[in-house]
Amino acid sequence: MRFLDEILAVPGTMFVLLVVAATLEVLGDAFFQSAVHRSSGLWRWLFLAAGGGTLSLYGLVVNLPRWDFGKLLGVYVVVFFVVAQIVAKVRFNQPTSLPTLVGGSMIMVGGAVIAFWKG
Repeated sequence: MRFLDEILAVPGTMFVLLVVAATLEVLGDAFFQSAVHRSSGLWRWLFLAAGGGTLSLYGLVVNLPRWDFGKLLGVYVVVFFVVAQIVAKVRFNQPTSLPTLVGGSMIMVGGAVIAFWKG
């Protein structure tokens, strides 16, 4: 674990790890949505297995490092929101609505407060 802590000490590495974790979580959720709403037969089971495996890998990636969990989660929500919007558009062809943009900007402001407010 010391090796991982040394890697995370490199500037920007924590952000990269959060992006990887958010991508795994969003893709895992997308696999489950595909299994439940967009497939049948063998494909449904393959999507379910892919979703379970991807979400398990997400859980491992996000919990390997030792970091301030509360602060991490606040910043992670921002990254998750952005990745989710990208996957919604690219994978499911869902447009981003005005309420989503307004709410998302509030999420991003909240993440910035959590990340940068010293106190």
